[in-house]
Amino acid sequence: MEEKNIIYDCSRGCTTERTENGELICNYSHSCCKLADFDWLEGISDPKFSNLYEVRFKNTRKGFYENTSHQLLKTGDLVVVEAATGHDVGIITLSGPVVGRQMVRAHFDMDTKELKKIYRKARPLDLEKWQEAIARESSTMIRARQIAAELGLDMKIGDVEFQGDGSKAIFYYIADERVDFRQLIKVFAEEFRIRIEMKQIGARQEAGLIGGLGVCGRDLCCAKFITNFQSISTQAARCQDLSLNPQKLAGQCGKLKCCINYEVPVYLDAQSRIPQVNAPLEFMDGQAWLVKVDVLKGIMWFSYEQGNASKVTPLTVEEVRRIKAANQKGSKPATMLKDSDSGDIGFVSSIGDDSIDRFDKKKKKKKKKKPLRNSGDKEKANSNKKTERK
Repeated sequence: MEEKNIIYDCSRGCTTERTENGELICNYSHSCCKLADFDWLEGISDPKFSNLYEVRFKNTRKGFYENTSHQLLKTGDLVVVEAATGHDVGIITLSGPVVGRQMVRAHFDMDTKELKKIYRKARPLDLEKWQEAIARESSTMIRARQIAAELGLDMKIGDVEFQGDGSKAIFYYIADERVDFRQLIKVFAEEFRIRIEMKQIGARQEAGLIGGLGVCGRDLCCAKFITNFQSISTQAARCQDLSLNPQKLAGQCGKLKCCINYEVPVYLDAQSRIPQVNAPLEFMDGQAWLVKVDVLKGIMWFSYEQGNASKVTPLTVEEVRRIKAANQKGSKPATMLKDSDSGDIGFVSSIGDDSIDRFDKKKKKKKKKKPLRNSGDKEKANSNKKTERK
């Protein structure tokens, strides 16, 4: 079978292919689509949302449209939709009652906001213009960065998105301070001969637009399913006993990783069951100081020497509560040490965990042969070799 020349455009979630006759075929590819949707209300009909559709464009940009053409449309169809100036080309990702749920989630009020229209299904001529506009995006972005650098503007252009008819382009940029675009837009208009729209985004939004792989080996969460970014602080890392190393906590956007917030509720719930130990526990044989707490297992380690983590004894949360209650009443248990205490502290220091070659197999050193001292030993060695050969 002949291999097909299929090009995967994951930024728009579609594949393009040229037939032998030169015809362009574009299909929706759900597997390589950023922020792909799942219609969990599939098969359920609602007359209120029968003509409403969610249409996606490049990267994470989506919109809600009304089918005024009365054509039979379904998920995966490429359609020509209304734009502020001209028309655009997008892909239908959702239809039916689930679109209403998405509107509520996006705070889209149909009473105050007007739905844009779907004109028709995309024709071959529309697809040709669409692909021609897409082909200009990479060169336009490189040239736009050069122009911004020549004008001395403190900004970074992260991505460029052309409209389906090629008459307009959206320039996504990042800037820490306010940027004066008056001269920049004039130069862009003269250089590219299109309408210009500048849209500022944050570092997290840029990572979602561009995409990539995280340290876990999976797609970035911001490009896969996250739409609303929550504030992340180092307190979320502290409550999980994570190392406060900026290189480990920061993602590709340079900000704290979004996944730090995932397990925070579990740790906060577990910490609520851990008793507060602000003073050492009193025993007949001395005072025991808190060294470490395993929040999820509910185990607390104590040592008779303050700050010494080499000789520690694990105690459960229930045992610590009983000992604290006894100390408050004025009584002291005999000792903290247990008969079955074998010295296993249950945790190790993180020193050495960052070694690059910690997983490599160590090579065994070859033993060096001892030199022969005198000529008599040499003769014996030669005679032994001759006898072995015989």
